[in-house]
Amino acid sequence: MSALKYWIWLCQRKGLRSQTRLGLLEHFAAPEDIYCADPGELLLSPEMTREQAELLADKDLSAAERVLESCAKAGISLLTMQDAAYPDRLRNIYDPPCLLYCRGRLPAMDEEAAVAAVGTRRATPYGIRAAERLGFELAAGGAAVVTGMARGIDSAAAKGALRGGGTVVGVLGNGPDVIYPPENRELYEDVAAAGALISEYAPGTEPAGNHFPVRNRILSGLCLATLVVEAPERSGALITAQTALEQGRDVYAVPGPIDAPMSRGCNDLIRQGAGLVTRGWDILQDYAGRWPEKLREDGGAYRKKPDPGTREPGESREPPQKVPRTLSLSSKEGAALTDDQTAILRALTDEPMLTDDLIERTQIPARRVSSALTMLELDSYVLQSAGKRYARNVVLSE
Repeated sequence: MSALKYWIWLCQRKGLRSQTRLGLLEHFAAPEDIYCADPGELLLSPEMTREQAELLADKDLSAAERVLESCAKAGISLLTMQDAAYPDRLRNIYDPPCLLYCRGRLPAMDEEAAVAAVGTRRATPYGIRAAERLGFELAAGGAAVVTGMARGIDSAAAKGALRGGGTVVGVLGNGPDVIYPPENRELYEDVAAAGALISEYAPGTEPAGNHFPVRNRILSGLCLATLVVEAPERSGALITAQTALEQGRDVYAVPGPIDAPMSRGCNDLIRQGAGLVTRGWDILQDYAGRWPEKLREDGGAYRKKPDPGTREPGESREPPQKVPRTLSLSSKEGAALTDDQTAILRALTDEPMLTDDLIERTQIPARRVSSALTMLELDSYVLQSAGKRYARNVVLSE
């Protein structure tokens, strides 16, 4: 742990160019050696100038030690580019991050068919539906889904992937303990429980406009492919797609109506040669030969959440009396539930119950209960009422 403070110190040198930092790590054995080097030794490093060397004259480690304390309190781990667990995919891009902060458990990304799902924050209902569906199909088909956790397409793709039961990785433009946007607090917790939240920014770092274009290289760098779900002509998602191409990765896009401003970027990508996607398997089939035992076409049936505002032709305008549907736990649908979800459904009744009472009744840890309830609510198996109370929305049968 003591060696990590030198990594933090090196990464906190404001004004130090990325290539200078990488050159130092190639020239010296470790950041501690950089810390201890005299100016003459530093100037022997590639990309090093006297101005850059002067930035390393500050030897104060107190800020780095405070970061380590924050990580310990928040359960955040640190991954350096010299660690064996650091993904080779990311290590081999032009400017890999020297240090990553991680909440949750980052999977072995080099062994994953990972797909980045990105798009506009100002998503249309069409984009939200497409992102959630494709996130579900990719995850259910065996892929790891990587998103930027922003509003709109990113959040919808993450929610869909969680419903699909897959691994989800969120790449942040802020510290891993900072929730942005604020309404994504529960989504952050669910992603950390099902995968990982990672960032090159230390705990406590607030989001800033210049952070997000920079983090895009990590989004695409972790993945085999980048999927743009919905994007206007000028969009951060298109920057991510361009970065993916520069990294030698594949790019896919979801087509949209020819007169839809929010789909112009995607339609342009397809015209320029990006793969056209209407279902998750359109991407996964390109990698199935590499992972024949992991990737599958029929990963699970996507169930669209009902829209209470829609009405089929000929349907009565009077709202029908709501009758809870029956869920058989022995059916294919019931078998797809996790053990936690099944236990929670058994414990719930049609009378709203506080989460704390549910935790006490099931003896399942709070984080797992919260994650399971989110998935059950998305699938309309449970309903949430005021005061974070939950009730079962199905009739169970064995």
